[in-house]
Amino acid sequence: MKQLRLTACCLGAFVALAGLDLLFPEGQPVMARKAKADEAAKAPRAPVMPPLRDPSIAVAEEYEAARAKGTAEALELFIARHSDDPLAEKARAELKRLAR
Repeated sequence: MKQLRLTACCLGAFVALAGLDLLFPEGQPVMARKAKADEAAKAPRAPVMPPLRDPSIAVAEEYEAARAKGTAEALELFIARHSDDPLAEKARAELKRLAR
């Protein structure tokens, strides 16, 4: 009788403890929820676009490239693209200097 009570008690404790690990509010085993959380953390994220460059820096770089090339065609192209920019005046002066 003593052994039967001990067996029943151990079996009841085992079922109670196993039940705590198996079912939680979501109805999934604890380990499965942890695995899904780990997978979600490793999921690839959407690529983030870098911030836009300052347009004046891009224009200045293009002007320097046209000057470095040293041809009338490069300076004319720069003037055509950026006729309103203050650097266009410098390009026009450079173009006049090249024409001499």
